[in-house]
Amino acid sequence: MRDHVRDQVSNRMWTVPNMISMARLLGVPVFLWLILARHDAWALVVLGLSGVSDYLDGKIARHFGLESRLGQLLDPVADRLYILSTLLGLAWRDVIPWWVVVVLLAREAFGALVMVGVRRHGYVGLPVNFVGKSATFALLYAFPLLLLAQVSSATASVTVPLGWAFAWWGMVLYWVAGGMYAVQYLRLARGGHPAVTGVEGGRP
Repeated sequence: MRDHVRDQVSNRMWTVPNMISMARLLGVPVFLWLILARHDAWALVVLGLSGVSDYLDGKIARHFGLESRLGQLLDPVADRLYILSTLLGLAWRDVIPWWVVVVLLAREAFGALVMVGVRRHGYVGLPVNFVGKSATFALLYAFPLLLLAQVSSATASVTVPLGWAFAWWGMVLYWVAGGMYAVQYLRLARGGHPAVTGVEGGRP
């Protein structure tokens, strides 16, 4: 009975976790403006609130059985947008080189092409792998650390090398995860049937 109720709930839009996720998305343009305007301390505050809200919406959804397809879509989209906003803002200010932006956007384009093929076979997405999650984790730490170095020069000797370490690991793992998703797609195209549980926003 509980599983049946949860299936019904999974199609709802206006749940508390989804509203928190939507508010998190609304913070993205504010966050980007703060970076471009060099209000770095406030940008970090918004980013911190985003992280807290990300934790809360997942905790509430799991505790009260409010997991939804919309929530599975909004969370990874918000993660990607905050990463992209930080990337673009820091590149515009010459804190990071533009090639970093190109490398990560190329990976996003590659993932989108893989998804086109997956959906042609009638699947909504591919299972999220540990490498992909690790890449997202690394990137979510990398660029805020580099942003923190702009707030306080006293911490730059620690946050800059640490931020770049996370950035390099994130970029490498992100492309490794993309290759793994491509392999999954090729198996699917050859007649395999990979599980589609645990899909994160329907995107690799």
